[in-house]
Amino acid sequence: MTLFVPLTVALAFLATALLALSWARSRPAIAPVIWTSLACIGLLALGSVALYASLGASSLRPLHKPPSAQSMVQQLQRKLDTDPNDLGGWLMLGRSYLVLQKYPLAVRAYQHALQLSANSTVALLGEAQALILSAQSSFAGRAGELIERALAHAPQDPQALFLGAVVALHRGELHRARSRFEQVLALAPTPAVKHVAEHQIASIDRQLGTGGAHRSDVVVQTRQSARKPLIRVRLELAHRLISHASSHAPLYLFVRDLTHPGAPLAVKRLSSHFPQTVVLSPSDAMVPGHTFIAGERVEVVARIAPSGNPLAERGDLSGQTLYRVGHEGLAEIRIDHITP
Repeated sequence: MTLFVPLTVALAFLATALLALSWARSRPAIAPVIWTSLACIGLLALGSVALYASLGASSLRPLHKPPSAQSMVQQLQRKLDTDPNDLGGWLMLGRSYLVLQKYPLAVRAYQHALQLSANSTVALLGEAQALILSAQSSFAGRAGELIERALAHAPQDPQALFLGAVVALHRGELHRARSRFEQVLALAPTPAVKHVAEHQIASIDRQLGTGGAHRSDVVVQTRQSARKPLIRVRLELAHRLISHASSHAPLYLFVRDLTHPGAPLAVKRLSSHFPQTVVLSPSDAMVPGHTFIAGERVEVVARIAPSGNPLAERGDLSGQTLYRVGHEGLAEIRIDHITP
């Protein structure tokens, strides 16, 4: 027990980092909108830190070397082998596999949980996230169906409402998406979730031509969107790195805001063959409405990930370039760096 709190803190912060970018594994425009789950994980981390501080470091100092997260998961799996009807155990195993990025195993764990409790909101949303992170589904596929089921059984659940709003948004159901985002705001969410929900409502209002905008403003916005700002890059792999690259490793292409670090403005997951020319548009945004615009100066990063993880890891091959959206033609990115 003395090891539980520090380990929970570590896993919570790790989960926050992983979920922030692992959305790129699925369709680029759908994966990064799991802010509610990020907020919940953040609260878990902060709560654990507070508990650790309140009890005192001396009383929680481990006497032995702490077990690894992997060994703890293995112990939990063995426990479930002898007690397969432990719903809480399967939910914990699913969360653990999400943190360890073993998404297919997380899917299986949550499916076991659903066999025990078909309407478990945690299991429904957990499987949906695991499917998205493993690129097995999108918000428009089975993951979306699971989210809708969770929302039907828990209509006031903040995470189900937020993800349900995203599902509606990607189906083009703007009025339903707006209504769900408004319900999220009515539940007094964290500042981060509130900011995203308000931003999405404003974006939907612009698309619907409402929200107090003057007609001239709507016309200008329409003309600007008609320009369809694009980023065009040609990807090359340095000859000296050919032996380090695998054609089976995914290639991620990120567009980053130079002035406001955070979630990428756009992401694409590609196959690793070279050379290839790629076009990025606002439709590749991770979060609808959060993308690049004409005239903006951005950084475009290409990375081959042998592990499949969109987060940078040792051994990744990468290259980058700066790009002025709408003012440049075809730019070249030469992948010539190995992450140490």
